[in-house]
Amino acid sequence: MASKKESSSFSRRLADIVAHFEETMRHGPAQGPKPPKSGLSEVLDDLRELFIQGVTGEDLKDLVRRDAREALHFYTREIDFAALRALPWYRHYPALAWKVFLALAHRLTPARRIAFAAATLFFLLGWIQFLILRGDSAGDSRSSGAFFLFLAFALWVPLLLMELRDKLDLKRDLEIAREIQFGLVPAGPLHRNSVDIHCFMRPANTVGGDYYDMIDLEGDRIAVVVADVAGKGMPAALLMALLQGSLRTLLAAGHRSADLMTKLNVYLWSSIPDNSLITLFYGELDTRTGDLFYVNAGHNAPMLLRQAGPLERLPATALVLGIDPESGFESGHVQIGSGERLLLYTDGIPEAFDPKEEEYGEERLAAFLQARTITPSAELIQELMKDVLRFCGAARVRDDMTLMLIARETTAGDAHPG
Repeated sequence: MASKKESSSFSRRLADIVAHFEETMRHGPAQGPKPPKSGLSEVLDDLRELFIQGVTGEDLKDLVRRDAREALHFYTREIDFAALRALPWYRHYPALAWKVFLALAHRLTPARRIAFAAATLFFLLGWIQFLILRGDSAGDSRSSGAFFLFLAFALWVPLLLMELRDKLDLKRDLEIAREIQFGLVPAGPLHRNSVDIHCFMRPANTVGGDYYDMIDLEGDRIAVVVADVAGKGMPAALLMALLQGSLRTLLAAGHRSADLMTKLNVYLWSSIPDNSLITLFYGELDTRTGDLFYVNAGHNAPMLLRQAGPLERLPATALVLGIDPESGFESGHVQIGSGERLLLYTDGIPEAFDPKEEEYGEERLAAFLQARTITPSAELIQELMKDVLRFCGAARVRDDMTLMLIARETTAGDAHPG
């Protein structure tokens, strides 16, 4: 996603190219000693930079492998291809063409739908004139066919431009929404006493429904939060903003732990749609002692990597938020010891799929963590995300991904307990 700064730079660069091209056409190439780049050559170099800068081989592969497949799926996802394959060929292909036409038309506004239907009709008439009609009137048929094809493209091209304009307008709004959403969560790592906290969030779309936060409480305590709103995109992002505002308001009012979750649940139940729910892990961490009092409302059980002994999980202590105003909430307690780390994450990590529909899974996640017990926290977060995305390969990332790694440094007093 391009930021405002990048978009401004792009516009400025494009304006410079146009101005330079007009100047070259008006006065010709610069006279006198030739600079390293001048005239039309410089214009071509600028155009090459404009269209090639930032493009990688992987981007071009994705254009063919993933983007084209996703576009086809978007337009044809309601079509029952299995039922069509059962038809004989002379019925299969006409039925498939008709279904695709209806799927495309369905995604247009009524007025554009009429123009699309007319353009498609003209296109068919044009090819009928070219390919079917023969005989003495072949020349007239081809002229008529060319006219119908011209009409078809004369309608299709403006339709394409109008749809592109709508997409660009929406993209600009989504980019602003993305900046706002990332402004709602902490921008960098937190270092407090013996505790380091590193976070990462990657929406599946431009915006998403994952949420993480680190909020100062009394004394040396901080609240750590990771939550996942059901769904993706703008609806989930709006609910994520509602959750963030509600949680911080209740914390400012002095509510804590299970009492906080009870009030938050009642408010969300009355405020979010009936088909929505939120999983949330909320903890109050003492950054000096490592004591963590938490409520896990149906969220993925965080993984605690001990210095000695097997990996531990912090299972759910309550139901998800927003579905039952009478839900009860219990608190759990764990201590993050010196040199130990706790990973909080959303289900986009273990439920990432590869092209063969195999799931990344929590076992693979746990094995990855246990194999990197001495990797610094910031590197561990980056390596984990790279491993998940490498696993997905050409498959589209389906869900938002969020990580929070809480690490307690080894201190001299804890190096030799007892």
